[in-house]
This record gives sequence, structure tokens and C-alpha cells, in this order.
Amino acid sequence: MTEKVGISENDQKLSDMRVNYTKGELLESEAGRDPFSLFEQWMKEAKESEVKEPNAFVLSTIKENRPSARVLLLKGLDETGFVFFTNYLSHKGEEMARNNVAAMTFFWDHMERQVRIEGDIEKVSEEESTSYFHSRPRGSQIGAWVSNQSSIIEGREKLEQKNEYLIAKFADTEIIPKPPYWGGYRLIPRSIEFWQGRPSRLHDRLLFCKKENEWSIDRLSP
Repeated sequence: MTEKVGISENDQKLSDMRVNYTKGELLESEAGRDPFSLFEQWMKEAKESEVKEPNAFVLSTIKENRPSARVLLLKGLDETGFVFFTNYLSHKGEEMARNNVAAMTFFWDHMERQVRIEGDIEKVSEEESTSYFHSRPRGSQIGAWVSNQSSIIEGREKLEQKNEYLIAKFADTEIIPKPPYWGGYRLIPRSIEFWQGRPSRLHDRLLFCKKENEWSIDRLSP
């Protein structure tokens, strides 16, 4: 007897899910020649929209020649790159130490926009990491000491016990020191692609690529 192979009811529902994007356009005449300026403009518009965390992005790294991805928060942007902070000993930290290339993906669904950034990774200065660490809420500062990020733990209670211990330990400490294994990274882009949803899947895609000290711009087929 041959087993019937087909699409499940669940799969059929997924296959029927689609959105016709109609909220904007992305034309070369409006994009300019500086991708950082365009990104800042899009980020500003995302902040003003209903996006819950407009600075959330997917960070993709390389783990033993395989992709590895997770969601983080962008915490800085300057003329050289995009800054985020994490535990240096986490999986992503170890992966970036072995292979200092990465990609960021932002998706702002309310605006029907996506930005893909690919480039090289470097650590930010210790001074910059310390300054940002002390700008965080006190609970988050203690949390950086609590978590040996990505390591296996016996259970939630172990995490909570360590948290309570460190709250008590730092109770009389006005300025909590930054853990030596925690700090920032900067992704220095080689390419930045801006995607704007358009009707009938004929989306706008503009790709900026760094060539020496200038950015080229090309339109990609959707």
C-alpha cells in the first residue's frame, strides 16, 4: 500500500498566507548616495510607526561553516558602522572571534521594509563598552554578571539564586564594574541592501556596495 503524500491542512493554510505590499516605494532619485543617511531616515520612520522594537535585528554569524542567527538590539550607529553589545564568551562572541564577518537583517513589517547589512566585525573600545554598560538599568548590569551566556545551567532556580546573591553583593556598590567578558562590537558594512515591498511582488531593492571610499548603488531584481 502506497502512503499518500500531500500537503497537510496546516501547510495549505500557510501556503495561502500572503500580503500585497502597498505602503511605499524606493526610487534611486529619493535614496541618495549615502546608505547611512537612508538607514537613519528609515530608522526614524520606524520609531514613529507602530514597530515595537525598531532597533531589533537578526545577527547572522558563521559556526563551523554553517549559519547561526539570533535577534539582538542595535545600540549605536556612526559613520563607520553599526554597534551592539553582548557577552564575548557567548556562542555569537566565540563565532565572531573565529570568523570576523557577520550580517544584520532588520524587518519593519508595518512599513513593509527590510534592510540587509553584510560586513566585517570589530570590537569597540573598552571605554565605549564601559560607558554604555553604565548607561544600562542597574538590573541589566547585574544580569550581565549573572549570566554565563549560552552555557548550560541546571535550572531556572540556579539563575535566580545567583541573581539574588549578586544583588546583595552589589547592594552597597554605587557603580557596578563592567564584566571583563562583556562589551560591544561594530559591524563595518561592505554592503547594505534596502528593500521596500511593492504590489504583485515587484519589490524595490537597492544595493549599496563599498568600493574604496565610495558607495556604488544598483537596483536588484525582486
